[in-house]
Amino acid sequence: MATVSVSELKAHLSKYLREVRRGGEVQVLDRGRPVARLTGIGDASTSPVEEQRQRLVQAGIARPGTTNTSRVLHQAPLELSSDLRRATDEDRQDRL
Repeated sequence: MATVSVSELKAHLSKYLREVRRGGEVQVLDRGRPVARLTGIGDASTSPVEEQRQRLVQAGIARPGTTNTSRVLHQAPLELSSDLRRATDEDRQDRL
């Protein structure tokens, strides 16, 4: 990440914008203190959540899914024969 003063950024803005377009970051200092960070906005069609997911995958923290799970969103909710309170009470009965 490049670090520049406000005056340096103003004098060479095009240079630093090119760096950001290429995927870099620029930290801006005002009197030696960090005040801003310039980063690319990425593809406008990509949501912030999707960008975060991609970063986690690239870092090896998460793995991309292998199945299309969107079909689950279109299914009707399950019809359960028991209500939640009764099921919880039955589950906790031995601890009361």
